Amino acid sequence: MSQPFHKISILGGGLLGGSAVLALPEKMDVRLWFRKPEAIVPAREMGFTSATDSLAEAVAEADLLILAVPIGAMPALLSAAIAAGLPKACVVTDVGSVKVAPHRDLAPILAQSGNPFIGSHPMAGSERNGLAAARADLFQNAACLLTNDSGAPSVLCSALEDFWKSLGCRTKWLSAAEHDRLVARISHLPHVTAAATAFGALSADPNSGLLSGGGLRDTTRVAGGNPEMWAEILLENRSEVARSVREAIANLNEFLVALDHANQEELRRLLTEAKTLRDTLP
Repeated sequence: MSQPFHKISILGGGLLGGSAVLALPEKMDVRLWFRKPEAIVPAREMGFTSATDSLAEAVAEADLLILAVPIGAMPALLSAAIAAGLPKACVVTDVGSVKVAPHRDLAPILAQSGNPFIGSHPMAGSERNGLAAARADLFQNAACLLTNDSGAPSVLCSALEDFWKSLGCRTKWLSAAEHDRLVARISHLPHVTAAATAFGALSADPNSGLLSGGGLRDTTRVAGGNPEMWAEILLENRSEVARSVREAIANLNEFLVALDHANQEELRRLLTEAKTLRDTLP
């Protein structure tokens, strides 16, 4: 699939930003911006020759700007990018894990600049973070959830959808509220429950993990993610995450009642239903 954009500016040299650079054709004009100047030399040594700490250089003549930074940092960074010369026709998107907040918080800035904004959320994260974890195949067959609450023209929506498809993504359009409700269940709740399982299994004796099998590692894998980043994500989506956590507690209570009453048939039913649902995952 041909690229619908010609000059791409990615602000944020983490896992997703770095992986996007690696997934794009080498001939593409892509700039990868880092906030810290000291990150430039290591990035270039890893092969990211387009690395820069100059916003003006990063956004010059860009027709697609990808905000690959924490949600809370997006408004100030977008304002700085506009001040540094971001073209008014440049499409702005992000890769944040929530969507109500970016559409809300970036709207006043975009109203002044005139840039179109479309939300993106490639479901391709990892418990590993940083540029060193980036890889070219990260987006292959990953879902990318797209939101257009800001009312960007359909032709630009199609172009951005084609961009993510060119990286290997499967795409789906949702409203920002639908997105946040969905990811609370399928992404944010699993992180909370993984963290809770790590507490429950290991807090009494961390060394007991040396005796565990693969089940504990698999179940708690995502709990190894960046705590600062995840605390922000969970708070940004707190009402939907809290709803999902309450539902999970209700499900756990069903297991507790069955255990208290030594009800093997009920335990079998719960486990069978869970297995059936689990088996639907690709």
